[in-house]
Amino acid sequence: MRGAALRRALRHRSLLLGALLSGALLLAALLSYVWTPWPPYEMDMEAALAPPSLQHWLGTDAYGRDVASLLLVGARATIAVGIIAVGIGLGLGTLLGLVAAARGGWVEELIMRVADFTFAFPALLLAIMLTAVFGPGMVNAIIAIGIFYIPTFARITRASARAVWSREYVLAARASGKGATRITLEHVLPNIASVLIVQATIQFALAVLAEAALSYLGLGTQPPQPSWGRMLAEAQTLMFQAPLLAVWPGLAIALAVLGLNLLGDGLRDVLDPRLARQR
Repeated sequence: MRGAALRRALRHRSLLLGALLSGALLLAALLSYVWTPWPPYEMDMEAALAPPSLQHWLGTDAYGRDVASLLLVGARATIAVGIIAVGIGLGLGTLLGLVAAARGGWVEELIMRVADFTFAFPALLLAIMLTAVFGPGMVNAIIAIGIFYIPTFARITRASARAVWSREYVLAARASGKGATRITLEHVLPNIASVLIVQATIQFALAVLAEAALSYLGLGTQPPQPSWGRMLAEAQTLMFQAPLLAVWPGLAIALAVLGLNLLGDGLRDVLDPRLARQR
């Protein structure tokens, strides 16, 4: 089965392209820890708003900082927010969804109604509320996005787990005397893992957009830490003097989101046996 899935993955062009773009995002973040074309925090007002050249590959911003270096370092915030926020939603949401599917009754009803209530507070609104209380910052952005993802994963996990609980092998496990916790860990969770992996990849792409939007509004990553969203916000006042300043971070965000979406769609096609048979 693993060999067949690997062969399907190698033949899936969208999956390979998504993996390539996602790998480039991760590589950019890792590379920035050991090398950047210029020191990312070094300002040179004499070189401010310089066009792309052999010295500054993508030009410089209004403070004379190298744009290519800022993009590389800005990938760190994108990766960090995506991994931690999705991790929060995946961990807590999966746990709540599994409990709801296993217990049923009023426990399931309570968890689902709390999830519905949480949907009334999107990530942006939560970030504004947290900013009003604790001040702006990347930590508050991560918390806001992570809280918003909890009900998303809870509902998906609960729906997928309920389908598994009605399968014959689960009924046989219950008849043999296994408890709900053991059945969940041995039978339910392994059979819905592929669904959760695909969903986590897709939500990662949405987290990239959410982080950029929050930073653009000044609620996310704060100076002097570079952020793609804040680079867009700073470039909007210089559209006529240096329009490329908005192109580079916008292109980085678009490619990152495109790569993660293609990766998620490809993983869904490869890991879902029904879609694999249709292909």
